[in-house]
Amino acid sequence: MPRIRQRLYARRRRSAVFTAFAALCAGLLLFVTGGSAQAEPPAPPSAEEATKMLDGLTEKEEGSSDGYDRDKFPHWIDQGDGCNTREAVLKRDGEGVETGSDCYPTSGTWTSPYDGGKWTEPGDVDIDHVVPLAEAWRSGASEWTQDKRQALANDLETSQLLAVTDNVNQEKGDKDPASWMPSKTDYHCEYARIWIWAKDAHGLTVDADEKAALTKALGTC
Repeated sequence: MPRIRQRLYARRRRSAVFTAFAALCAGLLLFVTGGSAQAEPPAPPSAEEATKMLDGLTEKEEGSSDGYDRDKFPHWIDQGDGCNTREAVLKRDGEGVETGSDCYPTSGTWTSPYDGGKWTEPGDVDIDHVVPLAEAWRSGASEWTQDKRQALANDLETSQLLAVTDNVNQEKGDKDPASWMPSKTDYHCEYARIWIWAKDAHGLTVDADEKAALTKALGTC
């Protein structure tokens, strides 16, 4: 083999070894410190896909809140690796999150998509059910089994759970998009897409005013 090709081959081998070693060290560091690589909530469907989903939802007048109890939606269940659902979302949605052995964050920064607020204390952050549990109850979940309600309350497959500013979440309460939208108007498109996705994934109904508000929000995409 010519010397130039030999040197190039050796350089590539060293580079590959270094890359693999660096990746191994990064993984070991995360394991030792209890940190985790940051991810993001699952990306919602496009506006076009969400429009089709919305058209496919059953339009029905919202039901009653009679019989609703948050305990009928068991939440913050074990998600593995010592984390419950709330802790899993805090790890996923934050930046630079480090955790203790119990998975509770010891440091990190969370940016609320609803208002743009930045927080460094996990206690200042709520995990919002984008489709509130009481809203889900009035939209068909009152007829569900406990297991199905638990699946909605701990849904990490869609973007149904988001880390947001606590008082903003409390202001939202159980309102649907006809009564409440995030103060960040440039988030309305994504919020509507997430809402529709969650309702479609779980087979929930939508009322006329809610559908009109969602359609308007999709128009901002």
